[in-house]
Amino acid sequence: MTTVIDQAVQAQLIASTPESRAIPACLHYERNDPFAVHVSFPPSASLDGSAVEWTFGRELLAAGLRGPAGSGDVQMWPCGPQRTVLEFHAPEGMAMVQFDTGDLRRFLGRSYAVVPEGHEAGELDLDGGLASLLNDA
Repeated sequence: MTTVIDQAVQAQLIASTPESRAIPACLHYERNDPFAVHVSFPPSASLDGSAVEWTFGRELLAAGLRGPAGSGDVQMWPCGPQRTVLEFHAPEGMAMVQFDTGDLRRFLGRSYAVVPEGHEAGELDLDGGLASLLNDA
């Protein structure tokens, strides 16, 4: 069974200038990190020319597809029936990116096929994680 999901998607960077621009992005999910979703953007999407990756809860993604969700560095909400906005906050500034809602729903469904909703804790290797922490100390 697949334990890692990568899904290429097209996103729309919402800029303060009149022109927003299309940017590639990749959604990523792993069985060994069952609560997290990762989205990465290539260097061409950032102001400083470096690749950017954000990590946030899979639960936030599910909630944000239904209505406004998030109160920290990552917030999201539906923008009509076809688009979903993700807003990322960092000390350097803020970025708003629109995704096709269908792409996000497909990705979320694929992640549920790997680890069903509500079964995330059963995928965690707590003993291994604790042993690793103790060995690093």
